[in-house]
Amino acid sequence: MIQTVVLIIQVTASLGLIGLVLLQQGKGADAGASFGSGASQTVFGSSGSGNFLTRTTAVLATLFFLASLGLAYFSKHATQSGAVNFDTVAAPAAKVEKAPVGDLPAAPVVNNKPAAPASDLPAAPEKTGK
Repeated sequence: MIQTVVLIIQVTASLGLIGLVLLQQGKGADAGASFGSGASQTVFGSSGSGNFLTRTTAVLATLFFLASLGLAYFSKHATQSGAVNFDTVAAPAAKVEKAPVGDLPAAPVVNNKPAAPASDLPAAPEKTGK
């Protein structure tokens, strides 16, 4: 619940910061006001919009920073409490069913030796001792 409120504050502060930064004038914009374009004084008074927008931006930046710290705190606690530690979790033992001995076919015997299993590979050449 608290994490949702902090997330809403984070998103609102970020959108407010984007809007306020786009509204503010650059440092070179004061030169344009001296040539007759004094529209910034009509809405925010004789001091212009700089002081109001700067303070509002600072407040929203502080809210954004604190919300970021809060979300990081919640994220850390969520991973510590709900994390699965694979070092301590035992893997389930695999069940191996053994076939009864009577059901296995008997191995063929050739010259009192068990026969080699049949293969598609060609037989290896016999070694001759020199």
